[in-house]
Amino acid sequence: MQSRLKHIRNSVWTGLAIGITLPGILLSAVWYLMHKYAFLAKADLLLIGCIAVNALLMHYFFKQDKDNTGRGIISATFLWAFVFFFYKINRS
Repeated sequence: MQSRLKHIRNSVWTGLAIGITLPGILLSAVWYLMHKYAFLAKADLLLIGCIAVNALLMHYFFKQDKDNTGRGIISATFLWAFVFFFYKINRS
């Protein structure tokens, strides 16, 4: 697995794609669980946790000296934060 991650290109667009896709998959699963089980309906911390996965990815890519990929992941994190912010405003 680590050899596959080392072959990822060092570009902002690659980081943006990774940073949008992985939390998107996790958020879809959590969204489904939040609507299926009533006790999870107000568990917004789960949504924040899905976005926080980007911090782990960012840390990994910066350690591998793939700064541009890390910057793309940071950009995606800000995009997800704005989406969460608007979700919270519209939900209230």
